[in-house]
Amino acid sequence: MTVKDILKALDATVSSGSEHLDQEITSAFASDMMSEVLAYSKGQSVLVTGLCNPQVIRTAEMLDITCIVLIRGKEANEEMIRLAEERNLVILETKYIMFSACGILYGLGLEGGTT
Repeated sequence: MTVKDILKALDATVSSGSEHLDQEITSAFASDMMSEVLAYSKGQSVLVTGLCNPQVIRTAEMLDITCIVLIRGKEANEEMIRLAEERNLVILETKYIMFSACGILYGLGLEGGTT
């Protein structure tokens, strides 16, 4: 699956990284707590979250996450967009709640990691 597939499936918009939509996505992790992402995320390439602050970008960078999906209609702020662009990260925004977004991605074959 590619970022472009996620973009379409979640009826999302691109806030950052439109030039990276062809990147392959192999797995996902979902959480609003970055401490959980740091503790349990292992090799996921997309992060589904409702948290909207620069810490999300820094966390994604540390874990080699290539795409962040902001849920519940959240919008990336200017600092998040700037940091994401500097780090070649994609930020997508969708109106779906976390449960629905994850269900759609899982239904398309995207798997989560194990702890």
